[in-house]
Amino acid sequence: MGFELRKKKRFEEANKFTERMQEIQKEAKVALKKAQEDMKKYANRYRGETEEYQVGDLVLLSTKDLKYQMVGKRMEKLTERFIGPYKVKAIVSTNAIELELPSTVKIHLVVNVSRVQRYTRQVEGQRKELP
Repeated sequence: MGFELRKKKRFEEANKFTERMQEIQKEAKVALKKAQEDMKKYANRYRGETEEYQVGDLVLLSTKDLKYQMVGKRMEKLTERFIGPYKVKAIVSTNAIELELPSTVKIHLVVNVSRVQRYTRQVEGQRKELP
């Protein structure tokens, strides 16, 4: 009297609809996962490993952002690409290091690792040819 079984035929279409929507969701998740992997692959295609520096290492600093300081010294196309060597004072993060710079270089002491290059000493007997 109070309990009467519902007729299953009445809700079959609703059940079919929910099953179909669940299948569509699964397919969409798989497609999104594949698109995400493809995007990651193409974004990381040209990325390389960054060089790790230690405190006390000698590095050369790029003059790319120092052009305003070198005005009047010489022609821009004849300026050095790197100046230094400077000592690494501290490691701020994997992408930033703090340098011991002289007071003549008026930039922030913390620079990105993309702006520095490891200094290699000249081989004994090798002479430096000036342009």
